[in-house]
Amino acid sequence: MSDPMTDLGRRALLPAGLRDVLPPNAENEARLIEVMVARTATHGYERVKPPLIEFETSLLEGPGAALSSRVFRLMDPMSQRMMGVRADMTAQVARIASTRLKNVPRPLRLCYAGEVLHTTAEQVSPEREMVQVGAELIGSHTAAADAEIILVGIEALRAAGIERLSLDLMVPPLVPAVLAGLDLPAAEAARLRAAIDRKDTAAVEELGGKVAPVLTRLLAATGPKDNALAALAGIDLPEEARAALDRLTEVADLVAAAAPGLAITLDPVENRGFEYHTGIAFSLFVRGVRAEVGRGGRYRPNGDPNETATGFTLYMEKVLQALPAPKRREAVFVPHGAPREAAAALRAEGRVTVQGLEPVADVVAEARRQRCAAVWQDGKVIALGKAGASEDKA
Repeated sequence: MSDPMTDLGRRALLPAGLRDVLPPNAENEARLIEVMVARTATHGYERVKPPLIEFETSLLEGPGAALSSRVFRLMDPMSQRMMGVRADMTAQVARIASTRLKNVPRPLRLCYAGEVLHTTAEQVSPEREMVQVGAELIGSHTAAADAEIILVGIEALRAAGIERLSLDLMVPPLVPAVLAGLDLPAAEAARLRAAIDRKDTAAVEELGGKVAPVLTRLLAATGPKDNALAALAGIDLPEEARAALDRLTEVADLVAAAAPGLAITLDPVENRGFEYHTGIAFSLFVRGVRAEVGRGGRYRPNGDPNETATGFTLYMEKVLQALPAPKRREAVFVPHGAPREAAAALRAEGRVTVQGLEPVADVVAEARRQRCAAVWQDGKVIALGKAGASEDKA
């Protein structure tokens, strides 16, 4: 005969990286998502809602290709075509912009929120099911667009109550533009790129050939904005690389002017995780949270050579780690038999009510058992003291 407790434990077990979100956390998460999306919408970003699953071919276009190994795949029994569960929403929004909203005037501003699912977890993030909040600004090549998307992401985080933010700015096309003239064999080019990613100055000097002095100066320029810009000044770069660095400087100055208290760090050689980006990229961090709470940057939607976009994605699991744990909303217990109008009036005042479903001998004890902070009695709301005393709050 099976043990009921053991059976219950088996039913409660979930796959690795998936979890139930319980009260009051689920309500708090939903509230914060709406706060962040609403703040983004005040800047003209209109909300879209793509499906959780779609055909693999469209899901993996453009920016979606970088996440191919993380996509759960399944066969559509109706069309007999392969489908994927989204691992990121950016590619879906890009698809919407380039198809259903193709003829809408640019720049086009869209925002979104929803769950994504990964086949594997990252080392610093054990979750495989996550919630993203994000926005995409499509159709503007300007530095002002790069700066806007960063600032709107920061404003959305601050609307959720996060203040101790810092920004890392990158420009992934810079190093490839510097390396373009080397004409290295593929194996050597990969070794050099890996050395740059590790920020291994000695290896870069050994492998970098004629561009080694430029690369080592770029490596040394990583750091706080003003120091980094000073270190980058005067570096002799190819035309394409110079244009990328000039854009980094312009965007950094625009963001700093709009958010003077924001800590900004530049990393001109960083590329890991930003391989599909075609311009300025960035990460957002909060003091006390191990991983980034958001990231974004410029990319080419669905590989369209005539279109450009920039956007941000915020990770709710990390956002919640940066905030205090939520508390349950205090409720008023309304005993069985009380006029329904009384409870309705309390809710109209913004209170939460818990309705008694049957008569009880001790209304106060029942209110405590139902985890209520107050009880409605004789036309008044009476707060329940911690030690058993009641305080009249009428």
